[in-house]
Formats: sequence, structure tokens, C-alpha cells
Amino acid sequence: MKNPDKPLLIVILGHTAGGKTAFAASLAQRVNGEIISADSRQVYRGMDIGTGKDYHDYVINGEKIKVHLVDIADPGYEYNVYEFQKDFIHAWHDIRSANKQVLLCGGTGLYLDAVLKQYRLINVPVNNDLRNELVKKNIDELTEILRNFKNLHNKTDIVNKKRLIRAIEIETYLQCHPTVIREFPDFRPLVLGIRFSRDERRNRITQRLKDRLKSGMIEEVEGLINSGVSKETLVFYGLEYKYLAWYLEEKFSYDEMFEKLNTAIHQFAKRQMTWFRKMEREGVQIHWIDGEKDMEEKISVAMKLYAEYA
Repeated sequence: MKNPDKPLLIVILGHTAGGKTAFAASLAQRVNGEIISADSRQVYRGMDIGTGKDYHDYVINGEKIKVHLVDIADPGYEYNVYEFQKDFIHAWHDIRSANKQVLLCGGTGLYLDAVLKQYRLINVPVNNDLRNELVKKNIDELTEILRNFKNLHNKTDIVNKKRLIRAIEIETYLQCHPTVIREFPDFRPLVLGIRFSRDERRNRITQRLKDRLKSGMIEEVEGLINSGVSKETLVFYGLEYKYLAWYLEEKFSYDEMFEKLNTAIHQFAKRQMTWFRKMEREGVQIHWIDGEKDMEEKISVAMKLYAEYA
């Protein structure tokens, strides 16, 4: 637990609509910390309501808690886990140099794993000759080329031609060069999970969706489309952006959209919990905190654990 030679990283995870942000901000205020977001969609500017940025949650007793890796990319840009790792390392050093405690908070399992398991960061340069050759091929041909390199577990590699070409470029490079690994910070993780009973989780998700629709989430998606973000990009971002883009195309009535989106978010939350259980099976110790406790009770549990680890 305690080890003065390794700084502590507090990780806060949990399913969507679980109150992670408010909890992380309250804990950061107690431990003189700053937060790094581990959310794959909150990186995008202008995607606020649908991604649940909830800026007001970062204000605790009049103090604004600093959060990193939110609003750092324009919608349509293809941010990825490699960039997240690079940005995490940069934010880590910024926070540590200010003598602050680092907290990582989010529900994107891949991003959390990328830090806790310290996935290798690969710096693959552009190969223009290869790109010029590949751009002449169609998606089926490119998919077959990529399949010859690896099993296609990551379906995002084959959603469009640009991603396919980049994936082939990376695999080609790795065949001929040793992997370039960035220096990852050495830390001790204290992983805290916020969870609710299944029924309460479902109630919170449905109520939050109603609240967000009333707060202008449809208008947010309309604004993104009007600013030039394609509907195909919004569909790729999934959940709220996918179903609201389809609703604006009049594929569904309002009630149909609500029911389909509500069901999709419930399914997403279930997948998140499945991912977290997988993390536990693979050796990550998650200290689960009952989400139905009031904030002071949750913080009290966290502070006791913090005292053991810090």
C-alpha cells in the first residue's frame, strides 16, 4: 500500500449516471488534487450535454476543481487511446509538478486499462508511399490486407477507408521496427468504484436522459450538424448522438427515439460493469462504494482508504 518511492494515483470508475464526476471533484477538493478525465467523448468541444460534462459538478464549496483532457479536440477528429495515453502522461506531469494529487475519473474501460496496465504507446510515422498505394483499393480489399496482419477484434479499424489505411500503416511499421515505448509514470493505484443496485441504476439512467433532453440535448446535436459535423460522425460517436441524429432525420418519433436510446444506455451501463468485473479478474483491486450513500459517507470511505495508501 504505502510506498514513498511511488506516487499515488486515485482512480474513480463506475457505470454511466453513477455520479462519478461529483464524487471525484469532492474527493479532489479534500486531497488537494486535480482530475484527469478518462472519457472517450468528453474530449470533444461542443459535445457537452450528451457526454455529461456537468461542469457545475467541478465546483466544490466555491472552489473550481481543475480537470484535464476535457474539450481538447474538435468534433469529427478521431481521437484515440494512443493520444489519450500521451495526453495522460503530459497531464500527470503537470499535476505532479504543481504538487497536487492526481485523480483519474471516467467510465471508458479501454482508457482506464491503458493507464492501469500501461499499454505500450506506439509512435508510427506516416508512410506516404504506402498510403498512395492503399488509397487505390476499396474497403473490402483493405480489410483483407489488415486481416492478414491480425485478428480484427477492434471493429473501429474497419469503419472507414481512412482508419483502415492507418491501421495497415501501423501494422506494416511494426513488422519492420521495434516498438517505440514512451516512458510511463510509475505509480501506485487506489481504484475506487461507485455502483448502484441494478434497479437504482436503471432509474438514474432514465431520469438523467429525461433531464438532458429537457436541457437542450436535441438542440446540441442540431448545432453540431449545423456546424458541419456529419451525421455519420455522430452515429459513430454512438448513444445520444447516434439516436438523436437519426431522430432529426425523422427515422423515429420522439417516443420511439426515447425508448431506443434509453434501452441502449442501459445496455451500455451493463457492458461497463462487465468490463470492470473483467478488470478485477485480471488483478485490478476495485474498492466499491455504495452509490446510494450520501456524499459525505462516500467521501469518508474514500478518505479512510486514502489514509492507508497515501
